[in-house]
Amino acid sequence: MPPPVAAEPVPVPSTAPATDPAPNLPPPPPREFRAAWVATVANIDWPSKPGLPAEVQRNEALALMDRARAINLNALILQVRSAGDALYPSLLEPWSEVLSGEQGRAPWLAGEAPWDPLAFWVEQAHRRGLELHAWFNPYRARHSAARSALAPLHLAVRQPMLVKRYGDQLWMDPGEPAAAAHTLAVVADVLRRYDVDAVHIDDYFYPYPVTVPAVNGVEQPFPDEEAWARYQLGGGGLARDDWRRSNVDALVQALHRTVHEIKPGVRFGISPFGLPRPERRPPGITGFSQYDKLYADAERWLENGWLDYWAPQLYWPINREGQQFPVLLDYWAAHNPMQRHLWPGLFSSQVRAAVNPWPVREVLDQVAVLRSRQGPILRTDARTDVRTDPRTDAPTSAGPTGHIHFSLVALQQDREGLARLLLAGAYAQPALVPATPWLAAPTVAAPLLQAAGARVRIEPAAGPPAWLWAVWRRVAGAWQFSVLAPQVRVLESAEAVAVQAVDRLGRLSEQAIIRQP
Repeated sequence: MPPPVAAEPVPVPSTAPATDPAPNLPPPPPREFRAAWVATVANIDWPSKPGLPAEVQRNEALALMDRARAINLNALILQVRSAGDALYPSLLEPWSEVLSGEQGRAPWLAGEAPWDPLAFWVEQAHRRGLELHAWFNPYRARHSAARSALAPLHLAVRQPMLVKRYGDQLWMDPGEPAAAAHTLAVVADVLRRYDVDAVHIDDYFYPYPVTVPAVNGVEQPFPDEEAWARYQLGGGGLARDDWRRSNVDALVQALHRTVHEIKPGVRFGISPFGLPRPERRPPGITGFSQYDKLYADAERWLENGWLDYWAPQLYWPINREGQQFPVLLDYWAAHNPMQRHLWPGLFSSQVRAAVNPWPVREVLDQVAVLRSRQGPILRTDARTDVRTDPRTDAPTSAGPTGHIHFSLVALQQDREGLARLLLAGAYAQPALVPATPWLAAPTVAAPLLQAAGARVRIEPAAGPPAWLWAVWRRVAGAWQFSVLAPQVRVLESAEAVAVQAVDRLGRLSEQAIIRQP
């Protein structure tokens, strides 16, 4: 992104420029959520390995963010809590071992200055016009890839009754109210201390089943007998599976409420396993049931609007028998009555994978399928681009409006030319994140434009700061779009320049436009 222009004294108009009288006005800014997960567990994406010097860790992070910006992504989803640990200094949970190689040890070497990785990611992402979503695993307490001992601050050490061993991992028991309260406290702490754009949780609720090979592959039950017994003694009447689902439901509702109580303009997103519950599936869809095995009543959360964006992990090819990508996409679009953002997850890391690799064409074709499902804009609000039904003026579903790559490493490595092909095709033009009109954020004013010789000077207006500027330049009769950080800038000469300020929820200001004589 270009550096800010030196702040030399230049006259600034006291009022916004007049509207361009010519009928050839720019089109609405393009909208599409383009994101990638940045997985820190087992050092999948960042850092490349534990124990690196702080400067190397920062340089690796900058390289990932620069790649995201260069190929016109507009958001990153950073895993900040993978197993009851923290990618930032915390009084609630220990430092993650993926940073230093030892849980509880700070991510700087002897002689290095202390630093805060999450604060660094937030600051540097925002400098590049990228949203930074904080990704939490709500229940996992120790991953099978962990190598160091649990630190004294870890929940499994401080309150071992809240944590259960299941297979080769540790899990916070979803039936223990204190375990859920701890997760809520962790999320609230991050919201209060960091300027993140969203809180994000993944598909791990109750753990995926572990089988017992010695008993012909029979699934090992999750060891929640104590919490279940207390529930029954307290007069609870639900069946055990329904009780487990109610535990997860309660956490999802509480997270949704907590996020918006602390920061009303921050979004809450969920990325569940991509298959519907069995009795609701379209004909021919088969496979694992998160409803019965993870106790995740995903449809209920979506249908009740307990979230702001929905990112089902659609990690199957377009023509995969039993899990066809387009069929699953259409299912989730049809079960979204509250009109929440639908931004499915794509298995981009399967390109050049060691086992069952995908051709790069599969990911490109899935992006094309997503775009084919967006549908026409029935009516566009000037500030939000919300699609509405002209008969009722109520929002109506238009299908997915973006997607998320798992994970950023596939784009950073440009596997089989994936990043290059996206930039040459689907991502050739930058895009704004779709607006979130049901949340509240301060209204931003249009920037001030002034002719500066053969150039156009842009300055922020008074009032709440803008998040971005959406800029159109008309050159040789064609409009060219760009997204810029909202600072003093001087643009090269053009037939016309039109700029709108964008707030943190993607809503647009009035348009400022100036024509060159």
